[in-house]
Amino acid sequence: MGERAKQINKIILKNVANLLKELEAEGLILHAEFINDTEELFELLDKERLILVYRGESPEEISFHSPKMIVVPNFEFSRNTMIKIALLLALSKGYIKPHQKLICVFGSIKQKILDSILVVDLDKELEIFSSHNLELLANLSRPEVFETVLSIALELAHQGREGKPVGTIFVLGDHEKVLQFSRQMIINPFSGLPEEERNVLDPRLRESIKEFAAIDGAFVIRDDGVILCAGRHLDAAGENLYLPKGWGSRHLAAAGITNVTKSIAIVVSESTGAVRIFSKGKPFMEIEKRS
Repeated sequence: MGERAKQINKIILKNVANLLKELEAEGLILHAEFINDTEELFELLDKERLILVYRGESPEEISFHSPKMIVVPNFEFSRNTMIKIALLLALSKGYIKPHQKLICVFGSIKQKILDSILVVDLDKELEIFSSHNLELLANLSRPEVFETVLSIALELAHQGREGKPVGTIFVLGDHEKVLQFSRQMIINPFSGLPEEERNVLDPRLRESIKEFAAIDGAFVIRDDGVILCAGRHLDAAGENLYLPKGWGSRHLAAAGITNVTKSIAIVVSESTGAVRIFSKGKPFMEIEKRS
């Protein structure tokens, strides 16, 4: 990183520190992967309110200093998309609450410069969250399961499988009711496996999940991360559910199942590579694939 970039970042952080006090914001979400001077960072900013965001993995020395950290998949997301994912994961981890005012500071990945400051009131930010179902994410029993499933969905959206686009649905939570409103389309590839060998938190299972994503139907995942089945047809009716034009049968199925259960559905669009999250029968957030 050049000296000019370091100077700009330092100026931005000093102004953010003042802004944090003046606005009495409850949290600061900072894209920190190109902040070199961590000691100065923690001197400038309130550590208790600071949430650091990295792509791929976080530096060990910073992990030691900061208890609040978010890692997103290592793709070149736009600033808007990075902010969306960071807010979503911060909410699911319990780092932030639905009624808080936050400051988000992000920048250019290529130039390694902080250049965007966004003040977010979570209750009113309809451009980021397209419904008011914030409490559902804030009350997840195992946020790391949601985080892992979302990460897999984003990888499928960006990479596909063997060079081909893939569309699929992950349904998380309220599994007993989800199974009541669904039926198996194919032989369940996870049937008969011990639970510890079919948990999404096991990194060894990641490639198998991506492989089975090419099968028609949905994954049904228990709150604790155990995959109950893949290739599941969701039977919940989608009548009287509003969806934008052009959204296909997967999105209708996701809206339907979350309308009759307390589950969350994550849909990967085969045609556009967008990832859309549903709860209570409505799209909760859309994460666009960068062209």
